Amino acid sequence: MKTQITEIYEKIMRGEEALSANLETIHSIIHKLDQGEIRVCEKIDNQWITHEWIKKAILLYFKTQNSTLLDSGSMNYFDKIPMKKWTGQEGVRVVPPAVARFGSFVAKGAILMPSFVNIGAYVGSGSMIDTWATVGSCAQIGSNVHLSGGVGIGGVLEPAQAQPVIVEDDCFIGSRCIVVEGVHLEPGVVLGAGVTLTSSTKIINVTSSAGPKITKGTVPANSVVIPGVENKTFAAGEFGVPCALIIGQRQESTNKKTSLNQVLRDFNITV
Repeated sequence: MKTQITEIYEKIMRGEEALSANLETIHSIIHKLDQGEIRVCEKIDNQWITHEWIKKAILLYFKTQNSTLLDSGSMNYFDKIPMKKWTGQEGVRVVPPAVARFGSFVAKGAILMPSFVNIGAYVGSGSMIDTWATVGSCAQIGSNVHLSGGVGIGGVLEPAQAQPVIVEDDCFIGSRCIVVEGVHLEPGVVLGAGVTLTSSTKIINVTSSAGPKITKGTVPANSVVIPGVENKTFAAGEFGVPCALIIGQRQESTNKKTSLNQVLRDFNITV
């Protein structure tokens, strides 16, 4: 299937083949995504691998679709991509007006408060997507993760080879945090309210007396993170630039989801 969709994508992009001749293949891939049979990005041999061919299938799927009226009880929409169809047998709690697009997967035991989950995204078992939180296209959310109110998890479809945002198991993301541009949160990370992480955001570990350690793009497992400001000199003067500060590590006693509020209190962090 990987070889087939890659060839189809290249031929269609070159104008050598019509979309209409490949609808069944393209739609079958999106159906597999919707059912969790395949994932855009997955951990293989302890490394996260992005499946470029699946993202290409999503891009082709958009081209096959025309905007139409979508009815949802007393509400309706006008869009290209239909919403997931819930039967009640999935084991997922979906609170109105939560929206998950067809081609996203939400595992058993997850809870969707009024939120948005985009095509290609994966939400693991036992995770809570809280009110007005968004899970962007192809973003990967692990099991027992809590995305608090207003959290923005970025999505990416192009370029097809780009890694999506990855939030691994047991992470707690505080209110109004923003995580975009393929940032990777390893298991057990806690972000205090308002942390913004992009691929260029400095992540500064301030826990050692030997001095700060600066990284970008990945937050190490079990890190407790708060918003910070780093002074930077510009032509017009010195100004504060946002960064993220690692101020500690979660302890074994706070590794359960029910104890996440306690770890925030331990470090005097707001949710």
